[in-house]
Amino acid sequence: MRRHALNAVGLLVALFAVFPVVWMVSTSLKSTPEIFQGGPLPFPRSPTLEHYRTILTGDLIPGVTFVDFFRNSVLVAIATVLVSGLIALLAATAVARFRFRLRTSFLVMLLVVQMIPLEALVIPLFLMIQRLGLYDTLASLVLTYVGFSLPFAVWMLRGFVAAVPVELEEAAAIDGASRAQIFRRILLPLVAPGLAATSIFSFIVAWNELIFALTFLNDQSRYTLPVAMTFFFGRDDTAWGPVMAASTILTIPVLVFFLVVQRRMVGGLAAGALKG
Repeated sequence: MRRHALNAVGLLVALFAVFPVVWMVSTSLKSTPEIFQGGPLPFPRSPTLEHYRTILTGDLIPGVTFVDFFRNSVLVAIATVLVSGLIALLAATAVARFRFRLRTSFLVMLLVVQMIPLEALVIPLFLMIQRLGLYDTLASLVLTYVGFSLPFAVWMLRGFVAAVPVELEEAAAIDGASRAQIFRRILLPLVAPGLAATSIFSFIVAWNELIFALTFLNDQSRYTLPVAMTFFFGRDDTAWGPVMAASTILTIPVLVFFLVVQRRMVGGLAAGALKG
């Protein structure tokens, strides 16, 4: 009886979580009159792809299409995942393998950084980006997103690196392997589940962020998808059909990325929970 009750609660939670996504996709397939006059029906009476054609073939601003914004977001997200993953792995290896002064303070600082509201950092980071000459470039977003994703990535990967027996590395060194070979052939494959788990976090941070993208970019052709979404919201009206179609497209890369690293991510989260 208890198992059935837990299953029922789990099903309700799943339905509650999935319902907004179903409503989003359903609304994107409705015609504009049906969205406003069709009543609260969850599924379209006559599905249409007109909203998808509108955003994919038309210019959101003169000379710039939705595809251009999509490309910008993909470049920023992939660069963030690669750079943050590399730096986090090196930092986690240093923290887990070496003993140095202020090591504990460094780990505590990683947690403290996560507690700072993003809104409090907009102006300082904006001034820093200007002084570095990166204003109005996609590199400014990559640098910012890497900074925000690194504390979580380093903290999580530290547990995976610490769980790898040092004896494996010592045995490889005795066999004549260099430090680079030990890192590439032994350590990297064993911490790959942790990299997969942290890459999901980094990808989502870079893919969904709006405030810094809106602040650091001036050229509209460099806008990312979250900023492009604001073009559908007017002062007196909102194009709900294109909004839902664009939101549906916005979720596809996240789902694809998740499916690609799903096995390693699940194993990484479980291992991280056990190995601390």
